[in-house]
Amino acid sequence: MTAAAEVETARAYYDSADADHFYATVWGGEDIHIGLYETDDEVIADASRRTVVYLASLCDPRLKLGARLLDMGSGYCGAARYIAGEFNVSVTALNLSGVENERARALNARAGLAERIDVQDGSIEDLPYADESYDVVWSQDAILHTSRRERVIAEGFRVLKPGGVFVFTDPMQSDGCPDGVLNPILERIHLSSLGSPGFYLDAARRCGFADAHFNDMTPQLIRHYTRVLEETEKQATVLEKTVSREYLQRMKAGLKRWIEGGHAGHLAWGAFRLAKE
Repeated sequence: MTAAAEVETARAYYDSADADHFYATVWGGEDIHIGLYETDDEVIADASRRTVVYLASLCDPRLKLGARLLDMGSGYCGAARYIAGEFNVSVTALNLSGVENERARALNARAGLAERIDVQDGSIEDLPYADESYDVVWSQDAILHTSRRERVIAEGFRVLKPGGVFVFTDPMQSDGCPDGVLNPILERIHLSSLGSPGFYLDAARRCGFADAHFNDMTPQLIRHYTRVLEETEKQATVLEKTVSREYLQRMKAGLKRWIEGGHAGHLAWGAFRLAKE
């Protein structure tokens, strides 16, 4: 699949009514990313918001009045609203799904933050922004959707100001993952590969980042997909009013594969912090 086809496949998926209603219902329509759980039965939205707060802590002290942040793959702008409201910074929210972006703009307006968050339709592979124009680049569980992952890291480096940081999370394969074992997962999400912690750290150094750190939190991936599966089954009656049974069946099968892959040690997840001198 070509890079352009990958982008269009991801866009078509997230633009679908099934995906939009599923994520808005199960995640609560705010932070549709992997959460940081304190207990195995914690509310998904609370754990997902904790991830946002944790990533924001990695940006300190760059999140301050007058700062500019680029959120690559911004989803429903839950992180953008937290950052804009908590730190009074300007956020550019770049996202490929027009459906998600419409929902995000409505949520931003409802929160009184529309003037601080500029939601833009577009791909994270080719950023339409000037060199050294952002203090922080941010991404949550979005880079996996492109095979040009090093290109995304290079673009993040390009648009960062000196002294800026790039923080991101991404579902990955583990370093040393055996060939072929993730094929059922890759086929489900229409990808030929995943990144790995080692790949991203090496790519960051090749792209020019002075410091590159990874905090491995893989058990949270297993917890998160387990909680999503539990809620999908628990809320089946509600979900079936707006989401097709076929979609829900595929989703449950896919979630089980992610959980199995995590337990087998074939998957990884955590937070990266890349610093530009």
